Amino acid sequence: MAPSSKSSNSARGTPTPSLIKSNSSSKNQTSIAGFFKKKSEEPNASGTPKINGTSLPMNRFASKTAKTLSSRGSQSMTPAPSSDPVEGIKDEGTSPINPKGQSSSNTLPSPITPASALNEIDGNGVPHGFYSPSRKAKKAVNYAVDADTDEDEDEDDAFKPTQKRMASKRRKTVVESDDDVFVGDGAADDDVVEEDDFVVDDFDEVMPTSKKRKRPSPAQSTSRHDTISEPIGMESDEEMPAASTAQQWSFDPTAVQPSHLTKAPTPKRKQDRTELHANKGKSKPSKVERRYEWLEPAHITDIDKNRPGHPDYDPRTVYVPKSAWASFTPFEHQYWEIKQRHWDTIVFFKKGKFYELYENDATIGHQLFDLKLTDRVNMRMVGVPEASLDIWANQFVVKGYKIARVDQVESALGKEMRERDSAPSGKTVKVDEKMKKIINRELACVLTSGTLVDPGMLQDDMSTYCVAIKESEQEGRPAFGVAFVDTATAHFLLTDFEDDVEMTKFETLIAQIRPREILLEKSCSSSKALRILKNSTGPSTSIVSLKAGKEFWTADTACREIDAGRYFVNDEGDNIEAWPGPLRQAREEHELVMSAFGALLQYLRTLQIERDLVTLGNVSWYDPIRSAGTLILDGKTLINLEIFANSFDGSSEGTLFTLLNRCITPFGKRTFKQWVCHPLMDAVKLNARLDAVESLNADSALRDQFTTQLSKLPDLERTISRIHAGVCKAQDFVRVLDGFEQIDYTMGVLRNMGSGEGIIGQLVKSMPDMTELLKYWNNAFDHAKAKEAGLLIPERGVEEDFDASQDRIENLLADLETLLKRTRKDLKSNDIVYADNGKEIYQLEVPIRVKNIPKDWNQMSATIKVKRYYNPELRGLVRKLQEAQETHGQIVKEVSGRFFKKFDEDYVTWLAAVRIVAQLDCLICLAKASSALGEPSCRPEFVHDERSVVEFEDLRHPCMLPNVTDFIPNDVKLGGGTPNINLLTGANAAGKSTVLRMTCIAVIMAQIGCYVPATSARLTPVDRIMSRLGAQDNIFAAQSTFFVELAETKKILSEATPRSLVILDELGRGTSSYDGVAVAQAVLHHVASHIGCVGFFATHYHSLAAEFATHPEVRNCRMRIHVDDANRRVTFLYKLEDGVAEGSFGMHCASMCGIPGKVVEEAEVAAEKWEHTAKIKESLDVAKQGCWIPLGIQSDVAWMLREELEEGVGVRGVDVLRKAIEGL
Repeated sequence: MAPSSKSSNSARGTPTPSLIKSNSSSKNQTSIAGFFKKKSEEPNASGTPKINGTSLPMNRFASKTAKTLSSRGSQSMTPAPSSDPVEGIKDEGTSPINPKGQSSSNTLPSPITPASALNEIDGNGVPHGFYSPSRKAKKAVNYAVDADTDEDEDEDDAFKPTQKRMASKRRKTVVESDDDVFVGDGAADDDVVEEDDFVVDDFDEVMPTSKKRKRPSPAQSTSRHDTISEPIGMESDEEMPAASTAQQWSFDPTAVQPSHLTKAPTPKRKQDRTELHANKGKSKPSKVERRYEWLEPAHITDIDKNRPGHPDYDPRTVYVPKSAWASFTPFEHQYWEIKQRHWDTIVFFKKGKFYELYENDATIGHQLFDLKLTDRVNMRMVGVPEASLDIWANQFVVKGYKIARVDQVESALGKEMRERDSAPSGKTVKVDEKMKKIINRELACVLTSGTLVDPGMLQDDMSTYCVAIKESEQEGRPAFGVAFVDTATAHFLLTDFEDDVEMTKFETLIAQIRPREILLEKSCSSSKALRILKNSTGPSTSIVSLKAGKEFWTADTACREIDAGRYFVNDEGDNIEAWPGPLRQAREEHELVMSAFGALLQYLRTLQIERDLVTLGNVSWYDPIRSAGTLILDGKTLINLEIFANSFDGSSEGTLFTLLNRCITPFGKRTFKQWVCHPLMDAVKLNARLDAVESLNADSALRDQFTTQLSKLPDLERTISRIHAGVCKAQDFVRVLDGFEQIDYTMGVLRNMGSGEGIIGQLVKSMPDMTELLKYWNNAFDHAKAKEAGLLIPERGVEEDFDASQDRIENLLADLETLLKRTRKDLKSNDIVYADNGKEIYQLEVPIRVKNIPKDWNQMSATIKVKRYYNPELRGLVRKLQEAQETHGQIVKEVSGRFFKKFDEDYVTWLAAVRIVAQLDCLICLAKASSALGEPSCRPEFVHDERSVVEFEDLRHPCMLPNVTDFIPNDVKLGGGTPNINLLTGANAAGKSTVLRMTCIAVIMAQIGCYVPATSARLTPVDRIMSRLGAQDNIFAAQSTFFVELAETKKILSEATPRSLVILDELGRGTSSYDGVAVAQAVLHHVASHIGCVGFFATHYHSLAAEFATHPEVRNCRMRIHVDDANRRVTFLYKLEDGVAEGSFGMHCASMCGIPGKVVEEAEVAAEKWEHTAKIKESLDVAKQGCWIPLGIQSDVAWMLREELEEGVGVRGVDVLRKAIEGL
């Protein structure tokens, strides 16, 4: 039998609706103080103590005591429990009161209660003078009350808005009066403290109550929800000091003064913050502080008892001593079971309609977001409403915290049904069984910045990666195995490679994916890899170190765990055959990758999300540098050219990706980013893509149709992965089905329009037929109800158990209706209706004029017009209805899971459709970006000449077009019939770097398949773009500016090919002029004579122009300027032309920047006297008058004489050398 309504409400201390409802007119309302003064002599029916005729609300201690002394046995069955069953009172801070009413000698007085009053206990077990503070004061916290007494939904009104709530009515709308008088048990469960509770109606409207002293109602014995009265002798606007652990009161027995009951002690003046802070330091530690002293910095250890600073200390866990477990309440036990293994995680604990944070988590929430901090359930606590969990969780994630969500897996009624069903037949469950007394809760998931799966928490449409990196060394070279996942789409990617000494591939991978979370093997990562991770990721990226073997699994452990976890199952029994192809290949051939995947799997398992992601089987290989068929953009180039992030603030503003990205679908945007990371090199594929762009711009009907129909698609790629995990909302499920309906319709329209035989036609024809699949889902459930109520209600005949459950509920409702009709007939009144009052539903509301009420009816509440009853038959029906509804709710969840599972059976079809739409979106994106370039713009022409060529006529920088209207175009000619290298000189700020970047950006656009902002464009496909730009050091790796320059240059010399595009800007400026000129001259000679790539070499060393004046592969260029020597002014014309700059005009630029004239004049004198490169140029001019041979030619001849032909200079070098000698 369920516990009675009386005992349930007594345990919760639920206030009566007469205290919490004020629905009638407020014409005679007065303040609470005025109310007490006006009716001070009214008899008190509640049995609470009175001082000067005023009824005093009891605090929780007094309420418990009164209940213990006057409780009676329950007589009936409650339709619905309102909380977890309560424990007995524990002695944890308040001494018990003996049956004779004498307080224990060691009882401490309340800070607002006279000490003498503690020894005077009235007949109800309440100390005289034990009254509540004013409304402004904080309530005294009584830790004797068990944490789970107010366990379920009604616990949460500490956070609820103080709004008026009307009791809902069934069958008939009944206006609730504010003068209800409750005399039955279980009178009310709606225990929200409302603002209107502080204004009460005049007594003239209240039913006259008997002067006979009544037993105190359990609903009135609460401290948390009682109407808060003014302390006697105080004005309403005065504030009493609060009594809570946060204020740490100390008690001095010698300072207690005698007090009279007729006059409260005069309150002291309000202390300011400085005084309160000073007083805190002198106070004694509170009970809670003593209980959790093992959390103090001096005592805290991890779960293995390692102290902070120990090499094996794990900050993710905390050790809870055995003595603490023994003193925990059931709820604390439940909380610390989870929290001890997630110490570094903000744990959102579900209680009713709120998520609550405790102890350190509560302090963090209070400090960061000013959430209201309270002392409840023996712990510091803050809470947020369930509806806003995503918002608050996202706030913590943005701040860099991990988030854990603990959910209730049953309701209060479900808990009681579980207890009843688990009890032996004929016996009841023992009330004092600890963990059976509270609602079951389980860790639902843990979310980090790199593993967000909920669409509401993701900040944008781009992929967010969590990456595991296994580093090793093979034959003296670094080797990597990498596994990473986009948890929002459940897409796993694998890669492994041997790298060079500079870790070029590794740096490129990190620059491409820009992970949000990185998993490393503890103490196994090189300093160079760590430097790349820090330099190539944002400040919000978190790095997690996992213990080798135990957390960062070996390849064998990973394979064994995957098999044991049965993530991939084959009906024939050979589960390895069910593994995704790339993962099966990694198992057989790639040990480093398998270890990295094992670390990622283990980490996701700790987050409780690994099964939802891995079982989808969406695994593929990833090549950061696709040497076959794509243009390679390494990490340095992506950064230097500002492809995805600018160099100003690291954002995407002004980048090439932002300029070109015009996709309308989220999954299209992610695909387009991969297109930009890996431009094509195959001229056939490039021309096919350009044909599609040209046709889309020539006939905009198809482009407009696609954009119009699919512009509002949801993120289908992410949502279908959520459906696989079974955590999709009903509304989102309907949106997914509607989205695929829209795709199917749009593809049909495109087929009818005739999409041709090109890429667009091929994509449209390859779209899978979804007509039959969608037809089933159109008739499977009620789409309208799913959108409105968020429930998947199957159509009749689809789910048999759902239909049976629905029939049972309808039969019970019919029985209730029959009972109502029979009652009306028996009592001869058609005004009898059903009314709900909080959780007490289907009460028989009988007009007060109706007589002859049966004796077995229990009155639950009353107003001046009606009384509400339960009779035994009605109780039974209501209980059956509630249990049927509880069971039905579980069936609805099961039905949703079945729908999701059936939808997931066709995951391959859905994903194929999404990827085809993504590619179409990217093509249309290129068409839009091409048309948005304005004039002039052109389609690039790709040629297959033996010599590399890059030619642009009237080229403009595409990223500057939106903001600069008068950009000066330039012609670029590299290779072909002209020299491969342009030696570019010019004044400071003349635009040299802009020309270099502009050329590279144009090549990337052309090989993506986009038009370029030029009159004409002709080029051979480039296999790699390599750059050496800017001046920067790396102090964390002890690398100077010159060291960084040479490291980047070395990479260019070793990896560039004749099909590469290379740009070097001011090489050698990180050292002295002597060394700088020597390095620049040697590098330029090697690039031009031996590598044969095309590109720019920008420099301020004008002697290089004289040195390479006759070189067949070097062409001297300069940026045109106009110089005014008299005023030291330079006019920049930003035009590229043949020739050598007259100088850098640094003094003119210094004068234009505001450097004092005297300083500039002295600098000019020093420059004329000591300028080294100028003297080199002069000596070269003199040498040319006689027999002069450039140093490069001399060097090549010397190597030819010393080494074999191929090894010393090479065939190409000999050919260039011959032409250079002819030029002499």
